Amino acid sequence: MNKKKIILLSLDVLFLAILIVIDQVTKFFAVQHLKGSAPFEIWEGVFELKYLENRGAAFGMLQNQKVFFIFIASVILMVIAYVLVKAPTQNKYVKLHFALVLVAGGAIGNMIDRLRFDYVVDFLYFSLINFPIFNVADIYVTLASIFLVILLLFVYKESDLEFLSFRTKKFREVK
Repeated sequence: MNKKKIILLSLDVLFLAILIVIDQVTKFFAVQHLKGSAPFEIWEGVFELKYLENRGAAFGMLQNQKVFFIFIASVILMVIAYVLVKAPTQNKYVKLHFALVLVAGGAIGNMIDRLRFDYVVDFLYFSLINFPIFNVADIYVTLASIFLVILLLFVYKESDLEFLSFRTKKFREVK
């Protein structure tokens, strides 16, 4: 592994650590200040802080499936680690690193909750549209997913992602 790759992966780990700390600190404050309390309105009729212990996934689906969620998150994290290690060090792949580290930060943030509490702490609520209560880790995953779709549709060409192929360079040249 060359020096540029080591620096890039080190920055990924630093960014990941910052994301996890932000997520866990916000959840800590939610537990300390919102648990057992009435919702705190930020913008009346639009947005509030409302404590929820979510034992499911998005929108409360698959309640009490802790082992399943931890397994899926672990697989996703292994795939992300593989892609980050395999990705070339060219500047055009920095966006890919950013998006994948965001997904990893969200996955790890919620996995920490599942391992510690058997549920995920949610506290952000758009009451105007009765949107499901969510947290900072969910924001990471949502924004990263949108960004990844944009990258895959409009930025990267198929040849830009050949580094993910399991086929050898010699095999690709024969084709």
